[in-house]
Amino acid sequence: MSANRKTEPLSFKGIALFTPGGDIAYCIDTQKQARWHISLCLALQQALGLAEPPHFLVPCYAATVDRWLDNRQQSVQTVAAASPLVLRYVPLLNAIFDTPDLVWQATDLPGGVCDPLVLASYRSQFPQLWQSHDLILRHRQVLAAEPPLMSQPTFAKAQGYVLRLFVAGNSLATERTLKNLHRLLGEFLQQPYTLKVINVTQHPELAEADQISATPTLLRVYPLPMRRVVGSLDNIEQLQGLFSVPDSSQENESEAQEHEI
Repeated sequence: MSANRKTEPLSFKGIALFTPGGDIAYCIDTQKQARWHISLCLALQQALGLAEPPHFLVPCYAATVDRWLDNRQQSVQTVAAASPLVLRYVPLLNAIFDTPDLVWQATDLPGGVCDPLVLASYRSQFPQLWQSHDLILRHRQVLAAEPPLMSQPTFAKAQGYVLRLFVAGNSLATERTLKNLHRLLGEFLQQPYTLKVINVTQHPELAEADQISATPTLLRVYPLPMRRVVGSLDNIEQLQGLFSVPDSSQENESEAQEHEI
């Protein structure tokens, strides 16, 4: 990365909420506001079409990282904890929060609340949560001038961008691609987005449907026209081109077309 690129804030709190199927909604909060889990439940409700917010996911499927500058020791301190039910997703957590090689501690779950039988009782009410949609949903930070977290959360399906990232297998290269992509999107994309990660070795039919011939490929599904970047995702100029949207006079003409960057 070039020296003039932004880095993750020195002080922040990251909160992630997983579903039993492996989807994730998360936020990176530099102001360390409270009640983010409520907003993440609302975001999952809207993204997956649930009848109500899945509050039972907290704390059973939650993870939290806190980073701050310790003035006394003149060093950056980081503490991270995750439910034992989501510790297997530590590589993904480190990628989205830009905390490479961070060791996550297992949280102590309250007795009875996260019992497998109790959790399974929600499956008939929230069947979508037990399905894997390869959903990585970043919930944007609420501005200080806005009422804190009382409005409905915004995300790509309602406003912003819908993206698909096609990768080949779960490898270190894939992890690096995800990490770089989240870093770059955080640098210049000022709108919410939904990113769906598709493993072409497991879902070749999805790759064929979107005419994917090489990996990694990042596909902008919405807004139209569709656009894609093939190969390295380190080039910020290419990504900026991916997110440029034509004006209304051009959009009608190019709506059904797709551009490759």
